[in-house]
Amino acid sequence: MIRACTLPADALLQRYAVRAGCYTDCFETALPQKVALPAFLDAFYGSWLFGLEKRVLRAHLRGKPANWDIAPVAAGTAEAYAAWTVEGRGDGQILMCDLGGHTRSYLAVEEIAGGGTRLLFGSAVVPRDGHDLPWLVRATVPLHRFYARSLLRAARARLVQGCLDGRPPSH
Repeated sequence: MIRACTLPADALLQRYAVRAGCYTDCFETALPQKVALPAFLDAFYGSWLFGLEKRVLRAHLRGKPANWDIAPVAAGTAEAYAAWTVEGRGDGQILMCDLGGHTRSYLAVEEIAGGGTRLLFGSAVVPRDGHDLPWLVRATVPLHRFYARSLLRAARARLVQGCLDGRPPSH
Protein backbone atom coordinates (compact mmCIF):
# COMPACT_ATOMS: atom_id res chain seq x y z
CA MET A 1 0.00 0.00 0.00
CA ILE A 2 1.20 3.51 -0.86
CA ARG A 3 0.03 6.38 1.30
CA ALA A 4 0.77 10.02 1.96
CA CYS A 5 2.83 10.63 5.09
CA THR A 6 4.48 13.35 7.10
CA LEU A 7 8.12 14.00 6.29
CA PRO A 8 10.50 12.70 8.95
CA ALA A 9 11.92 15.52 11.09
CA ASP A 10 15.44 14.87 9.75
CA ALA A 11 14.41 14.56 6.09
CA LEU A 12 16.57 16.51 3.69
CA LEU A 13 13.34 17.67 2.03
CA GLN A 14 12.27 19.45 5.25
CA ARG A 15 14.08 22.64 4.19
CA TYR A 16 11.46 23.03 1.44
CA ALA A 17 8.50 21.93 3.54
CA VAL A 18 9.09 24.89 5.84
CA ARG A 19 9.81 27.40 3.04
CA ALA A 20 6.89 29.66 2.14
CA GLY A 21 5.49 29.13 -1.35
CA CYS A 22 6.98 25.67 -1.92
CA TYR A 23 4.87 22.61 -2.64
CA THR A 24 6.08 19.45 -0.89
CA ASP A 25 4.74 15.95 -0.51
CA CYS A 26 5.89 12.59 0.76
CA PHE A 27 4.60 9.05 0.24
CA GLU A 28 5.53 5.82 1.97
CA THR A 29 5.28 2.09 1.67
CA ALA A 30 6.84 -0.77 3.62
CA LEU A 31 8.52 -4.05 2.79
CA PRO A 32 9.15 -6.95 5.16
CA GLN A 33 12.82 -7.25 4.15
CA LYS A 34 15.82 -4.98 4.65
CA VAL A 35 16.37 -2.63 1.71
CA ALA A 36 19.40 -0.37 1.43
CA LEU A 37 19.17 3.03 -0.26
CA PRO A 38 21.20 1.94 -3.34
CA ALA A 39 18.74 -0.91 -3.97
CA PHE A 40 15.79 1.48 -3.61
CA LEU A 41 17.37 3.95 -6.05
CA ASP A 42 18.02 1.15 -8.52
CA ALA A 43 14.44 -0.10 -8.22
CA PHE A 44 12.97 3.40 -8.48
CA TYR A 45 14.98 4.69 -11.43
CA GLY A 46 14.97 1.27 -13.10
CA SER A 47 11.20 0.78 -12.92
CA TRP A 48 9.12 0.42 -16.06
CA LEU A 49 7.26 3.64 -15.22
CA PHE A 50 10.37 5.72 -14.75
CA GLY A 51 11.60 4.21 -18.03
CA LEU A 52 8.82 6.16 -19.76
CA GLU A 53 9.94 9.37 -18.09
CA LYS A 54 13.52 8.56 -19.08
CA ARG A 55 12.47 8.42 -22.75
CA VAL A 56 10.99 11.91 -22.52
CA LEU A 57 14.11 13.15 -20.74
CA ARG A 58 16.42 11.65 -23.36
CA ALA A 59 14.53 13.51 -26.09
CA HIS A 60 14.61 16.73 -24.07
CA LEU A 61 18.31 16.42 -23.21
CA ARG A 62 19.37 15.35 -26.72
CA GLY A 63 22.95 16.36 -27.31
CA LYS A 64 23.60 17.27 -23.69
CA PRO A 65 25.87 14.92 -21.76
CA ALA A 66 24.02 13.02 -19.07
CA ASN A 67 24.81 10.09 -16.81
CA TRP A 68 22.02 7.53 -17.28
CA ASP A 69 23.39 5.07 -14.70
CA ILE A 70 22.05 5.54 -11.16
CA ALA A 71 24.55 3.07 -9.62
CA PRO A 72 27.42 5.59 -9.22
CA VAL A 73 25.07 8.11 -7.60
CA ALA A 74 23.72 5.39 -5.31
CA ALA A 75 27.28 4.40 -4.39
CA GLY A 76 28.21 8.01 -3.66
CA THR A 77 30.82 8.19 -6.43
CA ALA A 78 28.83 10.49 -8.76
CA GLU A 79 26.75 13.60 -8.17
CA ALA A 80 24.55 13.63 -11.28
CA TYR A 81 21.96 11.37 -12.86
CA ALA A 82 20.09 12.25 -16.06
CA ALA A 83 18.40 15.62 -15.38
CA TRP A 84 19.24 15.75 -11.64
CA THR A 85 22.17 16.58 -9.42
CA VAL A 86 22.61 15.49 -5.83
CA GLU A 87 21.71 18.34 -3.49
CA GLY A 88 22.21 16.40 -0.30
CA ARG A 89 22.87 13.01 1.22
CA GLY A 90 22.17 11.73 4.68
CA ASP A 91 21.85 8.47 6.54
CA GLY A 92 19.58 6.41 4.28
CA GLN A 93 18.39 9.39 2.24
CA ILE A 94 19.19 11.45 -0.84
CA LEU A 95 17.83 14.72 -2.22
CA MET A 96 18.09 15.39 -5.94
CA CYS A 97 17.60 18.74 -7.72
CA ASP A 98 16.51 19.04 -11.36
CA LEU A 99 18.68 20.95 -13.84
CA GLY A 100 16.36 23.97 -13.75
CA GLY A 101 16.51 24.13 -9.96
CA HIS A 102 12.73 24.13 -9.53
CA THR A 103 11.98 20.57 -8.41
CA ARG A 104 13.45 18.23 -5.83
CA SER A 105 13.16 14.46 -5.50
CA TYR A 106 13.64 12.86 -2.10
CA LEU A 107 14.17 9.13 -1.60
CA ALA A 108 14.83 7.47 1.74
CA VAL A 109 14.84 4.15 3.52
CA GLU A 110 14.17 3.65 7.22
CA GLU A 111 14.56 0.44 9.16
CA ILE A 112 11.33 -0.70 10.81
CA ALA A 113 11.58 -1.96 14.38
CA GLY A 114 11.11 -5.72 14.31
CA GLY A 115 12.31 -6.00 10.70
CA GLY A 116 11.49 -4.54 7.34
CA THR A 117 12.01 -1.23 5.63
CA ARG A 118 9.94 1.90 5.16
CA LEU A 119 10.47 3.41 1.70
CA LEU A 120 9.83 7.14 1.26
CA PHE A 121 9.49 9.21 -1.89
CA GLY A 122 8.81 12.91 -1.75
CA SER A 123 9.12 15.94 -3.91
CA ALA A 124 9.21 19.70 -3.78
CA VAL A 125 8.39 22.34 -6.33
CA VAL A 126 10.22 25.58 -5.63
CA PRO A 127 8.96 28.87 -7.08
CA ARG A 128 11.31 31.46 -8.54
CA ASP A 129 12.52 33.95 -5.95
CA GLY A 130 9.77 36.37 -5.03
CA HIS A 131 7.09 34.54 -7.01
CA ASP A 132 4.24 32.16 -6.26
CA LEU A 133 4.04 28.78 -7.91
CA PRO A 134 2.56 29.18 -11.40
CA TRP A 135 -1.14 28.35 -11.69
CA LEU A 136 -0.38 25.46 -14.06
CA VAL A 137 1.85 23.84 -11.44
CA ARG A 138 -0.84 24.23 -8.78
CA ALA A 139 -3.48 22.86 -11.18
CA THR A 140 -1.45 19.72 -11.90
CA VAL A 141 -0.79 18.77 -8.25
CA PRO A 142 -3.43 15.98 -8.27
CA LEU A 143 -1.81 14.44 -11.37
CA HIS A 144 1.63 14.79 -9.80
CA ARG A 145 0.47 13.06 -6.61
CA PHE A 146 -0.98 10.18 -8.64
CA TYR A 147 2.27 9.87 -10.61
CA ALA A 148 4.42 10.02 -7.46
CA ARG A 149 2.40 7.22 -5.87
CA SER A 150 2.66 5.21 -9.07
CA LEU A 151 6.45 5.64 -9.19
CA LEU A 152 6.76 4.41 -5.60
CA ARG A 153 4.44 1.49 -6.34
CA ALA A 154 6.55 0.52 -9.38
CA ALA A 155 9.77 0.67 -7.33
CA ARG A 156 8.18 -1.44 -4.59
CA ALA A 157 7.08 -4.01 -7.17
CA ARG A 158 10.64 -4.22 -8.53
CA LEU A 159 12.04 -4.81 -5.06
CA VAL A 160 9.43 -7.48 -4.33
CA GLN A 161 10.06 -9.15 -7.70
CA GLY A 162 13.81 -9.10 -7.05
CA CYS A 163 13.25 -11.06 -3.84
CA LEU A 164 11.04 -13.57 -5.63
CA ASP A 165 13.66 -14.01 -8.35
CA GLY A 166 16.28 -14.79 -5.72
CA ARG A 167 18.20 -11.56 -6.26
CA PRO A 168 19.37 -9.79 -3.12
CA PRO A 169 16.93 -7.11 -1.91
CA SER A 170 19.68 -4.67 -0.97
CA HIS A 171 23.17 -3.70 -2.11
